[in-house]
Amino acid sequence: MTSYFQERLNKLRARHEEFLERPNEREDLGNGLFFRYRNPVLTADHVPLNWKYDFNEQANPWLMERIGINAVFNAGAMLFDGRYILVARVEGKDRKSFFAVAESPNGIDRFRFWDQPVVLAENEEPDTNVYDMRLVAHEDGWIYGLFCTERRDPGAPEGDQTAAIAQCGIVRTRDLCKWERLPDLKTPSPQQRNVVLHPEFVNGQYAFYTRPQDGFIEAGNGGGIGFGLCANMEQAVITNEVILDRKIYHTVYEAKNGLGPAPIKTAHGWLHLAHGVRNTAAGLRYTLYLFMTALDDLSRIIHKPAGYFIAPEGEERIGDVSNVVFSNGWIQDGDRVLVYYASSDTRMHVAETSVQQLVDYVLNTPEDGLTSAASVQAINELIGANAVAVH
Repeated sequence: MTSYFQERLNKLRARHEEFLERPNEREDLGNGLFFRYRNPVLTADHVPLNWKYDFNEQANPWLMERIGINAVFNAGAMLFDGRYILVARVEGKDRKSFFAVAESPNGIDRFRFWDQPVVLAENEEPDTNVYDMRLVAHEDGWIYGLFCTERRDPGAPEGDQTAAIAQCGIVRTRDLCKWERLPDLKTPSPQQRNVVLHPEFVNGQYAFYTRPQDGFIEAGNGGGIGFGLCANMEQAVITNEVILDRKIYHTVYEAKNGLGPAPIKTAHGWLHLAHGVRNTAAGLRYTLYLFMTALDDLSRIIHKPAGYFIAPEGEERIGDVSNVVFSNGWIQDGDRVLVYYASSDTRMHVAETSVQQLVDYVLNTPEDGLTSAASVQAINELIGANAVAVH
């Protein structure tokens, strides 16, 4: 082995190990609702070196990257055997995404990918691209992964190589190692993205949160976050979708919205984390928001604070698709809640909060009055209440 090759290999390994062991620091003050952490928890630099480099000196004398990784983002999350698990979307420089499992001892740093990416079986119609897996440990004993499967639109003209069809792919596992592929979800909508499985049976059936849309990018007549039931997962078919959270003009979810991870059950209701999209002069802006549905009726919203819960800040606003935060994973560990969110389709972050804080926020934050006058009224009411409190 030449001195150049060995020296470069040693430096790569030392730098990678130092990076993986870097401790994360919580921001000093926070906003009273959650704390951000200073470093991303997963990035393209976390990917194992042997996924990218050929260590055979004869085949790769310059020790150059043979397989490039562009980004790591949009991770599903869960606690599994006491470990904090993320199933991340890893995107290569070839634009193809795949899933890979990373784990951490504490959920905030020292995430390491497992030895190999997730191997998914293909259905009769192979996926061109897969991404954004939601994980849920269901009441039936399986861990399910619901993800977007993308294929080129067969009806598009030859000159249009951007038109795509998105549907919900489904896998299940017991150990996060072997994944059984099930048929794609069938719904009345021509396209589906951001589909989430509810963790409990509803009237003896599986419950899904959907996002019906007409096109691959634009929601079209798709009215918001949907809800539907099906009898079994081996042939998952939803015949009736109802919209539980609609798009609304001049809000953070005016263009489209979709559920993030599976909801958290509280004494007051089911706590939901979703993303909302609005149009700006600079393009689409993605933020996260919260709402709560009734324990006895998952399709009925009982509390919904105005505006966003998390928006991109600082360096989070810069990346492959800028001005975006997106979440499809959070972990509840007792009262502690870790919210995993991606920024600008590039890297993964974590925000730390608690069930108590989230419930307080959802129950006691004013709802959107949908006009400027109503916003001013809410502020003046708070000013009046504070004047009384001070005296």
